[in-house]
Amino acid sequence: MKITNIETFIVDAGWRPWMFVKVETDEGITGWGECSDGRSPHGIEGTIRDMKPLLIGKDPRAFEMRFQDMYRITRQSPGGIAAKAIAGLDCAFIDIKAKALGISVAELFGGPTREKVRVYWSHCGSSRVRHHDILGCPPIDSWQSITDLGHEVKERGFTALKTNIIMPGESATFGGGFSGGIGSTDQYAPKWLMPHIEKLIGTFRDAVGDDIDINLDLNFHFKTEGALRIAKVLEQFDMLWLEIDMYEPKSLRQIKDSTTTRICTGENLFYMRDYIPYFENHSADMFMIDVPWNGFSQSKKVGDLAEVYQHNVAPHNYYSHLSSFVSASLCATLPNVRIMEIDIDDIPWKDELTTTVPEIIDGYMTVPTAPGWGADINEEVALAHPWDENSLSEVQTAGYKVPGR
Repeated sequence: MKITNIETFIVDAGWRPWMFVKVETDEGITGWGECSDGRSPHGIEGTIRDMKPLLIGKDPRAFEMRFQDMYRITRQSPGGIAAKAIAGLDCAFIDIKAKALGISVAELFGGPTREKVRVYWSHCGSSRVRHHDILGCPPIDSWQSITDLGHEVKERGFTALKTNIIMPGESATFGGGFSGGIGSTDQYAPKWLMPHIEKLIGTFRDAVGDDIDINLDLNFHFKTEGALRIAKVLEQFDMLWLEIDMYEPKSLRQIKDSTTTRICTGENLFYMRDYIPYFENHSADMFMIDVPWNGFSQSKKVGDLAEVYQHNVAPHNYYSHLSSFVSASLCATLPNVRIMEIDIDDIPWKDELTTTVPEIIDGYMTVPTAPGWGADINEEVALAHPWDENSLSEVQTAGYKVPGR
């Protein structure tokens, strides 16, 4: 079997682009991968185009060798855009191999270790406060809206949710780590933010009760001191985790050691080499793995390495349904999964974009068993919703609140 063509699709996902890779073969089997990046889709597209001459004519089923080929020509720029481009292709190659054998990817990698995986409703409230017009749902314009959303989470059978620091009625989330302009680089937590976070999580807790887990995602918004103070405020709520992105494992360990609030990190890390300092330092209680950024073959290795260090993992899955099928397949090959992310509020054409949609029952997604990922991209829908790169500058800072409210 040989690769005959590679195509990319950058799809409008409302307030960010989704990126897909299609790999065709001389035996008529097509593989799909996702490598979505909300800020650099054309960088990934260009990297894939640069690697295309290296891959055409090669056997996609030898995905370990293909990974080494791609890594070798990008090793002077490890991680980042290059890794994401490799990840999309890696997933497409593995999809092809599983389809050629007539088995699921989970079975290809020795699974399943589970038939369903627990999922949490991610960006719960934060998608609505920023983009309720696109979603076609009521705005988050009051604390009662938070209560109503909590009731909805419970009524729809979910057992966990994750939110951000949202500002009801202001169409904003707190974003010192991503917003731009003068005075936006300090990543500190202003004094008014502590009681606000306490009220936000307290309102969700009152709405969902004690049996539903709550996560709060801080992204890169705070340095150590601010994250430490927030973790202390959250101790009263028995959080599943406080999510902190930080490229310094010792600082993260400082936060973890200072609080009883459980810490999760890792969504921005690449390959085992990035995770090892965090694992060895036991910098967090749980670790996220982003499969569209690492690729499936390398994500499996990270998950297995986490098992060696006695850590649970949780796939980072802020993407399309294809990514959900890919992430659920990873969960079905690992023995140390905590829970999986999934977005429930999303663009109206999300369900049309894939040939099938995830089955979610009582807060659990059924692990796909059909050959490959169990879903392909509907090209007609992808082409009908092209991403407009001119809107990228608008969405990069849209909906963020900076210090000095």
